Amino acid sequence: MTNNFVLMGMKAILDKTVMEDSYIKISDGKITEVGMMNEYQKNGDFKEVRLPSKLFASPGFIDIHIHGLNGSDVMDASSKAIENMTVTLPQEGTTSFLATTITQDPVEIEAALQNVNQYSKTIANGSELLGIHLEGPFISPKRAGAQPVAHIMEPDKNTFMKWQEISGNLIKVVTLAPEERGGIQLVRHLNDTGVIASIGHSDALYPVMEEAIQAGAAHVTHFYNGMRGIHHREPGVVGGGLAHEELFVELIADGIHVHPAVIKATYHTKGADRIILITDSMRAKWLEDGEYDLGGQKVTVSDNTALLEDGTLAGSLLKMNEALRNMKHFTNCSLPELVQMASANPARQLNVWDRKGSIHVGKDADIVILDEQLNVHLTLCKGVVTYRNEVEKEWI
Repeated sequence: MTNNFVLMGMKAILDKTVMEDSYIKISDGKITEVGMMNEYQKNGDFKEVRLPSKLFASPGFIDIHIHGLNGSDVMDASSKAIENMTVTLPQEGTTSFLATTITQDPVEIEAALQNVNQYSKTIANGSELLGIHLEGPFISPKRAGAQPVAHIMEPDKNTFMKWQEISGNLIKVVTLAPEERGGIQLVRHLNDTGVIASIGHSDALYPVMEEAIQAGAAHVTHFYNGMRGIHHREPGVVGGGLAHEELFVELIADGIHVHPAVIKATYHTKGADRIILITDSMRAKWLEDGEYDLGGQKVTVSDNTALLEDGTLAGSLLKMNEALRNMKHFTNCSLPELVQMASANPARQLNVWDRKGSIHVGKDADIVILDEQLNVHLTLCKGVVTYRNEVEKEWI
């Protein structure tokens, strides 16, 4: 396929609007022009790709919290596992992601970090690996959820510094419990070094939430899950997340982890500009029901739900385009708002807004072609076709 081409005739989801009958010019992996077809001028050696007018061009989705899919997990610590993720993710419209670890023996965490570091140095097509989300082990045993309790550690700045070095400075988000000893100090260190401190798997009372925010916490991991809930006299982690506009909150919009009515209430409270849609998916996504593992624990997958033996939810099987579809159904939000939650917000939070998260001239040509039901028809990662529906193979 030529490096220079133009997508024509579809709708384009821009910042706050949907542009009808649009075109997007792409050259050497970058977006070079965006406009309406009545303004289009053919120039240069661009292959013209005309798409049905009923389809939408969206910026690629950014999944900042994903453990695995299609039989692979970040904790496998193998290049094949990460490659499998990068190749498979475009099927759901995800064009970049954070490889997410889990609480485990430090030796296994370090192996996973080293593996991501090594993989990041390779040239690969597919969804772009933007870094690492270190989920645990600096969490609360009371709110472990599906994280193995035996390997939980107190937050420790020196351990984190060692791990950040092993990762090649690729750790971008750390989920931690600020109420644990050393928690606030680690939040402060993360903030000072440009790493996102995310409150999660936490039993923090509201005063600790305030202290953590003052120290630089800017994020809440899979909101509502694995944390102290809200009480009208003790807001806890959830109340703090709702009350403080400086906090982004992650949502697993599968209708299982969080009730649709609560998702709707969160949308009305936080607004689309402070919600980040994630999958938190595990290795069974894209596979059949059966028995799998997460962090060395047996997980049973049935009826679109992953459970530990004690009935605890163990990640999700959610695909990103499904998350958008569910969010629209639960809240009746607009398409630009969906894109904000799945693309723009994570790009801004990860400080890659200069090249990701929207359809703008100069940015990476990370583009997903969707229909009205938010099915994925075509995915471009930096201008390279990484997925196309069987029906649309003649397009490019």
